[in-house]
Formats: sequence, C-alpha cells, structure tokens
Amino acid sequence: MLRVLLLLFLSVCVSCNNSEGTQEPFSEDSSLDSGVILVVLGTIQDAGSPHIACRKSCCKDLFEKPDPTRKVVSLGIIDHEEEKTYLLEATPDMPSQLKVLKRHSGIDKELPDGIFLTHAHIGHYIGLMYLGREATNAQNIPVFAMPGMQGFLEENGPWSQLVNEGNIRIVPQRDSVPSQLSPGLQITPFRVPHRDEYSETVGYLIEGPNVKVLFIPDIDKWEQWQVKIEEVIRKVDYAFVDATFYHGEEINTRDISEIPHPFIIESMERFERLPASEKKKIHFIHFNHTNPVLDTSSDAYKEVTTKGFAVATFEQVIHL
Repeated sequence: MLRVLLLLFLSVCVSCNNSEGTQEPFSEDSSLDSGVILVVLGTIQDAGSPHIACRKSCCKDLFEKPDPTRKVVSLGIIDHEEEKTYLLEATPDMPSQLKVLKRHSGIDKELPDGIFLTHAHIGHYIGLMYLGREATNAQNIPVFAMPGMQGFLEENGPWSQLVNEGNIRIVPQRDSVPSQLSPGLQITPFRVPHRDEYSETVGYLIEGPNVKVLFIPDIDKWEQWQVKIEEVIRKVDYAFVDATFYHGEEINTRDISEIPHPFIIESMERFERLPASEKKKIHFIHFNHTNPVLDTSSDAYKEVTTKGFAVATFEQVIHL
C-alpha cells in the first residue's frame, strides 16, 4: 500500500478535461483510434439488473424489456500501439462486453490479452467460466490474481479445471507491485477492506501515458480503510468508486450491516468540502439494482450531478 501511495504522490497528474458536474461524453474522436484508452463496460453490482427474484418497481419492466446498457461492473483497456486489450473483472456479462471492447478497439481478436480480478465475489470472476471447454476453450489467457485469489482458482473446481487444461494462466500479483504491460500502460493492485470470504480484495491504479485512473468497485466504509481516500483521489485524474447503494433505506430485505458499502449520500457528505476540480474526478459505479441513480430523471441522480460528481456510464471512454 505504501508503494502505491508513493507512486501516486511522486507522479505528475494531468487535470481532467470533463467540465464540472457533467458526464464524460462518449467520444468519437479519431484520436481514440490510437494510444491507450479505457472503456467502461459495465456499471452494475454483481447480480445485475433486473435482479433475481426482485419484485420491486426498479426491476418490473426490465424483465420484459432488458436494458442492454445494464451490465455488471467492468472496465476495458485498449493499447493500440501494442494491439492488445485487457479486462478488469470477469463478469457474467463478459461475452457481450468483449464484443463491445472489440468494437472500440478495432483489433481483430475476440479474447483479451489479460484479465485483472479484484476479488472472489460472483460478479467479478465467474465470467472466467466462458473460457473453459464448455464454451470457447481458450488457450492460456493471462489472469492477474492476488495470492488469495490465485489459490481460490487453483484449488477449487470448476476454476481449477481452467488452470489444469491451460485455458487460463495465472499471473501472480502482489500488493502495490505494478504490472508494466507496455511502455504506456501500467496497472497496480492495492488491498482494500471488504468481505474476504474466499480471497483478498483489491482496487487498481491504471496509469496510461498521460492519465491515471483509480478503480475501487468494492470496498467497505471509507473509514475502514487505513488510507485516506481524498489523498488518493488528489493524485489521479479519474476515480471510479463503489456506489452500490444510494442510502440504506433502499434495502429492506437484508441486514444492511452485512453489506457495508459506502452509501452515495455518505460519500457525497465526506467529499463535500473538496474543491470542484476534485469532485468532478469522482465517478460513482457498481450500482445495486435498487439504486435510484440508475434513473437519470430521478432526484438522486440530479443531486449527485448538481453537487459536482459524476455517474459512470456504459461505454464511457477515457483517453489515457
């Protein structure tokens, strides 16, 4: 963790280009055909939207008319100079997300050159199943995993079969140790507090030639982290952070203390005194199906954007 912070504090950051309180636009700039770009491939919490067994109004119409933009949280990275693509998270929506990544990349390949995993909760790794013999029967797809995650995959079926059959190749990661993927792309994992039933949990620092992106889709309350999140945000250009729930009231079927994500209202209160230039870096992501910010006409969405924060959007593009 200290190494990540040193990397952050020693880095020279490039200021964000998006205007205050606005969303990063879907860019058709021809410059995105070169260099390194990031594409948001999903923004939804592990179990998707609509959610299994949901009887609430937030899911009612979606069972009949699914929203194709509601995919489980994932980022794609395209390195045009190296003609390589990478996924952060292997979600249940991975087949369609890889098609989106291919379309944005213009590179004629169906599978990524590497997959980075944050932890062993269902929405973040079960897409690996599509790499097995029942599906594409992939060959040696690099999967970047921390020690606990590596052990989980190697020691438990059906994931161990992917390893044994050579469908995937585990690339060991260590806390705060960067993976230098090319001269213009580096990705560094760092531990964060979360429910670690099967593996540790990490966020990622993604560093392109000019822009740095923070990705923390899952974390317990900010106060549980020994690192001050504001200091980390100060040293990046974009921060995609856990926004599973808008507030605790939206969950009335579970004990909310068992799923202690930072509520959006808590994060906005914590970040209230940040200057506008810092607030606009913050892009909320990883939304539960009940989260009202999924509706861009809702009061919740309007409050988030009016206060100078952003809501991550499917196929949002950032030039790194």
